[in-house]
Amino acid sequence: MSSPLSDLLRPDLRGRTAYGAPQLDVPVPLNTNENSYAVPQDVVDAIVSSVAEVASGLNRYPDREFVRLREDLAAYLTRTTGVAVTPAQVWAGNGSNEVLLHLLQAFGGPDRVALGFTPAYSMHPIISGTTGTRWIDGCRGVQGAGAFDLDVTSAVTQVKEHQPDIVFLCSPNNPTGTAVGLDIVEAIYDAAPRAIVVVDEAYAEFARAGTPSALTLLEGRDRLVVTRTMSKAFALAGGRLGYLAATAELTVALRLVRLPYHLSAPTQAVACAALEHADGLLATVELLKTQRDRIVADLAEMGLDPVPSDANFVLFGGLRDEQATWRALLDQGILIRDVGLAHYLRVTAGTPQETGAFLEAMRRLAPTHRQEQSQ
Repeated sequence: MSSPLSDLLRPDLRGRTAYGAPQLDVPVPLNTNENSYAVPQDVVDAIVSSVAEVASGLNRYPDREFVRLREDLAAYLTRTTGVAVTPAQVWAGNGSNEVLLHLLQAFGGPDRVALGFTPAYSMHPIISGTTGTRWIDGCRGVQGAGAFDLDVTSAVTQVKEHQPDIVFLCSPNNPTGTAVGLDIVEAIYDAAPRAIVVVDEAYAEFARAGTPSALTLLEGRDRLVVTRTMSKAFALAGGRLGYLAATAELTVALRLVRLPYHLSAPTQAVACAALEHADGLLATVELLKTQRDRIVADLAEMGLDPVPSDANFVLFGGLRDEQATWRALLDQGILIRDVGLAHYLRVTAGTPQETGAFLEAMRRLAPTHRQEQSQ
């Protein structure tokens, strides 16, 4: 008799559950940090035309090196950040999660350690686990006045203690929305001489004015990696295109682990068309930042505890029972995210109408759902 599949599964995967945010059909979905604005029609037309151009050649494999896409991504980063990025420094995948997977496949694995400072992006430990990399939950900070800020002295102490092979930083951080100072990135880089330091900037376009990108630190740091995505600010979550910037030597190493022809011709065509219309797509960023700041201000007026955010979402606390509040909102057709932090929930900034619906619901709930204030 053959063994059950559960016995054949890798021991470190047994008993785990797959990642997945609730996918529910609700009037107001504000749980996955998507851009609530649809792709503009002129961009839709450009994407359709771009895909049509490659459709007749789908009998052939796509450009394995995705040369034009790397050129377009490098040009976008150079134009928007002021940092000179070359195509050789750029790598891309089917969403930033695949880019993170490539990094872990190349620099992680059995007998290697990845360190992140939680609460942070939940896929970092999950992807680490799939590659057999041992994950260490570092301490991010103390709730309260610091609002989950990462303390540089504490971070450096933890890095020196664990001597990781990979360090993950989120800036802006998910789920807190807080940005990481460049001094912290530099200090961690210097304290971990054998580590690849990954700064996950998935929400960088939403950062408040004056928030610098870790891209400004790339020169002279061959172990520093900055990852980004087109899922959020570009409103292309369904397009599945993530990318990174690093040294050319590091991107060459990633070619050792990627699957052949991993970016399809339609994916490359969609991304290039979107980058050609970047200004139009990114026009919604300021609209979403306005709604984000509206959420912070209004929730504070309700006596709740929102964390000032540099992303397109807001983490807010002060809830007596976060699961009860989550269910009460869902009963009203509003889906937000329970991120597993006691007394906290996370909400995506949506259109003015979506944001208004959430805030009106919270005004009704706040008096009975607020955490009792200590005397």
